[in-house]
Amino acid sequence: MISHDRWFLDRIATHILAFEGESQVRWFEGNLSEYEAFRHKELGTAADQPHRIKYKRLAA
Repeated sequence: MISHDRWFLDRIATHILAFEGESQVRWFEGNLSEYEAFRHKELGTAADQPHRIKYKRLAA
């Protein structure tokens, strides 16, 4: 399920496949609230701040 409705996702999600920065993919067992709490515990205040993705140049 793909949705931007946090209330809906919090109630139906049992697992989350999160595509995070630096091309990392994380499998998380739990709902959206639990995932956000986990990220905040892991990253601290940096979890609240978005950051720009850096891309590698394709050609020189």
